[in-house]
Amino acid sequence: MDNEKVKILIIDDDPKVPWIISEGLGKQYDIDSARDGQEAISSLSKKTTESKPDLILLDIKMPGQSGLEVLEKIKKVDSSLDVMMLSGHGDTQNIVESIKKGAAEFIPKPFDVKELEIHIRTVLEKKRLKEEITDLKKKIRESQHEVLIGDTEPMLKVKNVVEQIAPSELTVLIRGESGTGKEIIARMIHKLSPRNKEPFVKVNCAAIPRELLEAELFGYERGAFTGANKTKPGRFEVANKGTMFLDEIGDMPIELQTKLLQVLEQQEFVRVGGIKNIHVDVRIVCATNRNLEEAIDEKQMRNDLYYRLNEITINLPHLRERKDDIPLLVEHFLQKYSLLYDKENKSIRSETMKHVCAYSWPGNVRQLENLIKQIVVRGDENIIYESLKGPIPAPSKSEAMLPIDYEDGDYNLKAKVGRIVSEVEKNLISRVLVKTNWNRRKAAILLDISYRSLLYKIKDYKIID
Repeated sequence: MDNEKVKILIIDDDPKVPWIISEGLGKQYDIDSARDGQEAISSLSKKTTESKPDLILLDIKMPGQSGLEVLEKIKKVDSSLDVMMLSGHGDTQNIVESIKKGAAEFIPKPFDVKELEIHIRTVLEKKRLKEEITDLKKKIRESQHEVLIGDTEPMLKVKNVVEQIAPSELTVLIRGESGTGKEIIARMIHKLSPRNKEPFVKVNCAAIPRELLEAELFGYERGAFTGANKTKPGRFEVANKGTMFLDEIGDMPIELQTKLLQVLEQQEFVRVGGIKNIHVDVRIVCATNRNLEEAIDEKQMRNDLYYRLNEITINLPHLRERKDDIPLLVEHFLQKYSLLYDKENKSIRSETMKHVCAYSWPGNVRQLENLIKQIVVRGDENIIYESLKGPIPAPSKSEAMLPIDYEDGDYNLKAKVGRIVSEVEKNLISRVLVKTNWNRRKAAILLDISYRSLLYKIKDYKIID
């Protein structure tokens, strides 16, 4: 936070207090004052977000409304405002009450201006960090559907296709098992397209009853059916100029497919109960985990609609086809949910990671994400073994006290210690390589050794990627 722009409001009936603070800190901060709570609350209520103070210094002992009463009213006006309490009556009860009511800090009078500034800087720094975390969480929530993690060959091919087709107006069909990330691809296509400032509207064709799906997609006129008390635009109208994502398109009722085909070919449709053609400019992206060719044979999918949807097809690999991406995904989800749930960001043991990578993941990335979310919330990676029905491995030799076999007849201290050191080095290097997804330069930095030394040890210890 730029001190030149920081605004501080002092609420104190003693005019000497604002004067002393202004004299000492007026060059660093924009300082304003109010003589009592009523004047301060009235002023705050009229201020815009931009003109409100960044910090309030509030005296507890004032005529009329006490500082504690004013604090409550300030928090009702704007709960995000930070308030530091000033008082020469700093008894324990006032301190406790101030904290309960949301005070950021309690400063007893008389105070030294330099010490006061240290407290001000501390509160402002906490405020800045809190705002950064809030913004970061918001960005994570906004982008959690738009991050495609993975650098294996199948995922690089997918990313390449997405980047090529996103700027076009081609209709896209995304195919893959449940949980492979079809919605992420759809959102990436929208984000990288010229329509990215316009709406992205998702409809799950399998989640809406067939008798309601038509009205949901195309809207309806007043009186079209019982309960239609007013005209309602459909999702296609909401998505005008943007992108419509039709998830589980293979489950769309056959009778609605003709109407969808009309939208694809003519960019127009008629609301339920209406007679007027509604024109829209919408790009359509579809997804399915069904075999559409079989659906055509079973008369559940129109042949002409299939070919109209299939201008470009993206086939997403299941997770078991790209197991080398699993460590990256695990690290991504650990960081994501540690931040969202205010938990300590921890990595998982190398033995656990091996178990995760060996699993078949029938639920794909969604199953992995949900499992990592549980681990973050509960703080116990053994949940993996409970969930994946696997045995909990014994700690590695570097994670427990390394046993020394005194019965082997070898009492050479140098040789014995050398073997133990080698075992510790090999295990630690292996764990750091897994943690950095085999980024050797990053691993060398974490291990505090040269890059050349790391390469030598990887070869010498026969550590395999």
